[in-house]
Amino acid sequence: MAAGCCGTKKQKLNNSSSVPCNGSVLQNGTQIRNSVIVKPEMGFFCFDVLYCQLHQLDPPKPPNFSNEAFPLFVTWTIGKDMRLRGCIGTFNAMQLHAGLREYATTSAFKDSRFNPITRDELPRLHVSVSILRHFEDGVDYLDWEVGVHGIRIEFHNEKGNKRTATYLPDVATEQGWDQIQTIDSLLHKGGYKGLVTPDIRRSVKLTRYQSEKVTYTSDMNNFIAQ
Repeated sequence: MAAGCCGTKKQKLNNSSSVPCNGSVLQNGTQIRNSVIVKPEMGFFCFDVLYCQLHQLDPPKPPNFSNEAFPLFVTWTIGKDMRLRGCIGTFNAMQLHAGLREYATTSAFKDSRFNPITRDELPRLHVSVSILRHFEDGVDYLDWEVGVHGIRIEFHNEKGNKRTATYLPDVATEQGWDQIQTIDSLLHKGGYKGLVTPDIRRSVKLTRYQSEKVTYTSDMNNFIAQ
């Protein structure tokens, strides 16, 4: 199951296999550190996959990095301001070679919020790979830390329908939200249209998780990681 994580646009979520999200990056110059799974080669691989798709070439050869199975997201941004261009991921654990190949193209061409990425945009693109780990059930809607955890919530909307929504770990920090603001935004993003009350917040089932992330910025030939 996948979920969107956009911090700037409201996105209706359901139980489909892949749903858009919003990626983000650290400031230029941050060194890769504390990375167990994510590797710079994953960014290269996503670019190779996209290049081959755009130029109708055979897909790239299998990469050399780990092929373990993890939930993952691929985010495309563009320009110096790294404006979101497409992001889709999955909470299903996928083998990394197949998962990155699939979501590099899905996020580039099938994010319903954006037109498909074109050849002309290639020189200005950046790609972020997020590998999700350490999933834990929260005791309540406040059992997570801003800037450390991504959160995924389950709740029922006004009609009693079960809905889900997620933000990756860096969304709340980027938006300047505290925990309650993040939960309220996530409820609305997931389709809750009414007034968010303390009782509604307490009814949320929360799962927290962490991510390893690397960003390849093609125009700067640089990697930045979280």
